[in-house]
Amino acid sequence: MYGRDPWGGPLEIHATDSATDDDRSRNLNDIDRAALSRPLDETQQSWLLGPTEQKKKKYVDLGCIIVSRKIFVWTVGTIVAAALLAGFITLIVKTVPRHHHKTPPPDNYTMALHKALKFFNAQKSGKLPRHNNVSWRGNSGLQDGKGETGSFYKDLVGGYYDAGDTIKFNFPMAYAMTMLSWSVIEYSAKYEAAGELVHVKELIKWGTDYFLKTFNSTADSIDDLVSQVGSGNTDDGSTDPNDHYCWMRPEDMDYKRPVTTCNGGCSDLAAEMAAALASASIVFKDNREYSKKLVHGAKTVYQFGRTRRGRYSAGTAESAKFYNSSMYWDEFIWGGAWLYYATGNVTYLDLITKPTMAKHAGAFWGGPYYGVFSWDNKLAGAQLLLSRLRLFLSPGYPYEEILRTFHNQTSIVMCSYLPYFNKFNRTRGGLIELNHGDPQPLQYAANAAFLATLYSDYLDAADTPGWYCGPNFYSTNVLREFARTQIDYILGKNPRKMSYLVGFGTKFPKHVHHRGASIPKNKVKYNCKGGWKWRDSKKPNPNTIEGAMVAGPDKRDGFRDVRTNYNYTEPTLAGNAGLVAALVALSGEEEATGTIDKNTIFSAVPPLFPTPPPPPAPWKP
Repeated sequence: MYGRDPWGGPLEIHATDSATDDDRSRNLNDIDRAALSRPLDETQQSWLLGPTEQKKKKYVDLGCIIVSRKIFVWTVGTIVAAALLAGFITLIVKTVPRHHHKTPPPDNYTMALHKALKFFNAQKSGKLPRHNNVSWRGNSGLQDGKGETGSFYKDLVGGYYDAGDTIKFNFPMAYAMTMLSWSVIEYSAKYEAAGELVHVKELIKWGTDYFLKTFNSTADSIDDLVSQVGSGNTDDGSTDPNDHYCWMRPEDMDYKRPVTTCNGGCSDLAAEMAAALASASIVFKDNREYSKKLVHGAKTVYQFGRTRRGRYSAGTAESAKFYNSSMYWDEFIWGGAWLYYATGNVTYLDLITKPTMAKHAGAFWGGPYYGVFSWDNKLAGAQLLLSRLRLFLSPGYPYEEILRTFHNQTSIVMCSYLPYFNKFNRTRGGLIELNHGDPQPLQYAANAAFLATLYSDYLDAADTPGWYCGPNFYSTNVLREFARTQIDYILGKNPRKMSYLVGFGTKFPKHVHHRGASIPKNKVKYNCKGGWKWRDSKKPNPNTIEGAMVAGPDKRDGFRDVRTNYNYTEPTLAGNAGLVAALVALSGEEEATGTIDKNTIFSAVPPLFPTPPPPPAPWKP
């Protein structure tokens, strides 16, 4: 039997399809039993059960947006929990006591440094800047060097008064400027940390500007040089007004101030002035025009000293009395070393490393004053300065032998400073007697403290832990300890418990031998003799000359705070310059040590070895 297939074809109907309903039902029952004989999976069950009823989601209408209630609850809960946690942390921070880490106060050396630099502001001559910060000082010496017909200088306004008087001695003044420059070159970072770098550079420039007036600094050669402005000789019994006979404020000077010149035989003065200008040119190397001017002046005046041999103090009685120079060979080495560093010209290095130069300067002599660095004898400083060259650049042949000698001699000098040796005596209070018990000992101790600290820093920078004194090895800490004991003595750790730095501590000299500090600024002009009452007064000075290091105690640690005794109470430029250098070298040592600037001093020094030749060209067949 065939039927119609709706999909287009015959539909065959078999006989079995016509079975009765009972048979069909029986067959279905058999099928059901077969199906139930194994479990159904979820898909199959869904076929049998049909679609299930889905759970209806709940939403929250926030007005501008509709969100799931579940998401809304979680979001709100998270925000609340975060707010509670933040509040809890804030509560803890508020209630727990806090320890503020304040910037540590400056150490004693830094505080003393601020004051010691201020002394130079009080010693300025000329038209003072507005920021001079010494209320009782004013313009002075504005006629210095003016009106001299036929002179090689136009004016000599500026510079510094030497001590408690109003004379400008160029020899110790040049030494003081060299010392300030050296300390800046080595420790500029410490000056900057103390906030004094701009100040000390301004002080140096005040001095070098004046030096450029004392000779024809634009010429390549000169015939004359100013050595002194003012006069102070009173030995002949003369009552003519001068800077020592009169006791007047610098602002009130009305007497004639003669100018002393040198046209031959002033090698020491010329070489020292060259050292001051050359070292300052390194300080001001970023000011190229000014630095170039300083270098030119240094070369000119050094050449003048080399060609016109002689001691500057040999021809003038006043120089011989107040600042007598014992020789000029040490200044030749000192000034030549600074010129080499400032120019890089090996001609200077060749000159100062000749064995004959060292021999004339006394490098091999020894003697009671060997190693005593001062405004007169620069040998100890010059040897240390050239030891620096060997430690950091090691130039080798032909300089090695003499540089090694300077280095060894420097080590010997450092050994002589130590208390384990008997080269120099000490007072009971611990002050080293470098001038063998003579008056005014503090300036020598300050200079030695600077050299010892600097040499210690040189060795540390060269990764050298110490040096030998004979068979015994000493660490660099021994040198620093020596320097600290000397500076601490000056600052008050002495039998009298007195600070010899005016204005530092609670007990310091009140009757300083100083004209400007001892006469009140009260709009009264005291004449030459009118100021004598202030000189002889038993009352403390009306003006405190902050930062002045006085001459110091005697060999028994005794001190008389008497204005008329300059051997106890008079400060000097040279003395304060050494103190400033020592203070900055020791300052900030608890935070950092060995902070010298290794490279700035070598800025102009070219490579000491010849440039190697280029490699050969590639081989071609």
